Amino acid sequence: MTAVHQQDLPPLLENGNRPPDLVSRVRDIWNYRELLVNLVRRELKVRYKDSILGFLWTLLNPLLYLAVFSVVFGVILRANVPRYGLLLLSGLLAFNLFSVGLSGATVSITGNGPLVQKVWFPREILPLAAIGANLITFCFQLLILMFGLAVFRQAPEWGMLWLVIPALIVTLMIGTGLGLLLSAINVHFRDVQHFLELGLLTWFWFTPIVYVYNFVGQALIDRWGPSAERFAMLNPMTPVVTTFQRVVYNPTNFGPEQQADFTLLLRPTSWYLQNLAISAVFGVVFLYLGFKVFTRLEANLGEEL
Repeated sequence: MTAVHQQDLPPLLENGNRPPDLVSRVRDIWNYRELLVNLVRRELKVRYKDSILGFLWTLLNPLLYLAVFSVVFGVILRANVPRYGLLLLSGLLAFNLFSVGLSGATVSITGNGPLVQKVWFPREILPLAAIGANLITFCFQLLILMFGLAVFRQAPEWGMLWLVIPALIVTLMIGTGLGLLLSAINVHFRDVQHFLELGLLTWFWFTPIVYVYNFVGQALIDRWGPSAERFAMLNPMTPVVTTFQRVVYNPTNFGPEQQADFTLLLRPTSWYLQNLAISAVFGVVFLYLGFKVFTRLEANLGEEL
């Protein structure tokens, strides 16, 4: 890892804390970017340490999801959703990018106690490394989804494929903001990591991954009118998941009868951009709160560990 020299340390305030402004902290992280890269590598190595298959588990996990759900819902249950495994995987990978990264970020400081106590470096690097490692994992798992699309000869919506980029940015914003927030709080209250497991499980089922978005959106419309569909977007991961499903799964590959269950997904690009903008607002709020809380609690992290 990067050696830390006295002249490399940032100027401290009288109380021993780092300057609270965002620019100074981003500069610190940039100066220690080599350490960040090394921690990402270590995170990936430790994840599959002493495993025979090693990093191949990253690919086997989504491949198993694709195979099992395609058989269960396509052959056994004969669900009306065509190629259900691809629908599930397109939303699941996006949600896992957020949830697994957030879980790793939350325990990143408590899991690296000796490093925090002995060596100075920008503490934000630890949750960022956890999220960065999961982003790399996501990219490899995305190859399995592409493989599934090729096997089933199902093309993504090429004209809207660029929407994946803002969807990824929004996901990382939300995960990073919450990761900074919870990683600092978890040092003081270790119950946070256990509550997070329940929270993410609840969040998963309130996000249209296992079921089609029409199930939620149409229910809100039928009960309270067309404008009530906006309530579904109060879950900031819903626009991300629906974007992946629309672009990657692409219901336009199927006939009119099969598309009936995806009417609310067959919207123009502007609809997805508007909803991603709503999630981006959540992301900015989470980043602000995460930065503020992390800044306030950072000075006592070593003592609490």
